[in-house]
Amino acid sequence: MSLFSKLRVGNGAELPTRNAPRPKVQASPAVAVANVGNGSASGNGVRNVRLSNGLKEFLCQLDGIGRGHLLDLGPARQTTITFFIERGFKVYTEDMLMTWKIFLDADEQRKQGLPPDADRSQMSPAARAERFLETTLGYPEQTFDAVLMWDILDYLDVDLMNRLAARVTSLVRDGGVVFAIFHARKPESFHRYRVLDAQNLELIPASCPFAPQRVFQNREISNLFCRYRSSKTFVGRDQLREGLFVK
Repeated sequence: MSLFSKLRVGNGAELPTRNAPRPKVQASPAVAVANVGNGSASGNGVRNVRLSNGLKEFLCQLDGIGRGHLLDLGPARQTTITFFIERGFKVYTEDMLMTWKIFLDADEQRKQGLPPDADRSQMSPAARAERFLETTLGYPEQTFDAVLMWDILDYLDVDLMNRLAARVTSLVRDGGVVFAIFHARKPESFHRYRVLDAQNLELIPASCPFAPQRVFQNREISNLFCRYRSSKTFVGRDQLREGLFVK
């Protein structure tokens, strides 16, 4: 469990040990074009709303699960939480980018306080990533039916990115699904996401705790999610790729 704040919302207090039903999936990849629409909430009074084919397919995969468990790796958004609670899910949130930033800041302060001859082996990027994951996402394996990963993998260093993808995979039940977003080119601005309805996401401008680290190639994405039995990609004209991975 994270040492930092997290939100658990939903009915019931214990995580079940049941196996989630295996939804039907289509093994062949599909490509669709996403559109950006209008609304009313950015700095110029217009909401950045995105028609999300990936979200629609994500919900199709979850149809019939019933009282499932969903992990949102972005900040807690009430509209997103309410949307999934109304569909019978218990929702957990872990704002991974912000939690990682807080961890790094505390680690840097600790490093500065070490004497010159102190052992710094635990300050390497790989060791730091391991220590971070010891403090967060402390859930039992195969806890979740669904994970909203958003685009956080684009912003993490390679050591944490690989370890986080592996950790999330271990937390997803057989038949569970992960929804992730990847930039087709390095983004000029940073957004958070929230679910508006069954087919639309709102992109909310925000300050970015990290610079974008990479633009994933298809092979790199396939390697990260190689333990999943099915994947789908939806390519948008706004340079976003939505990925759906069924374990």
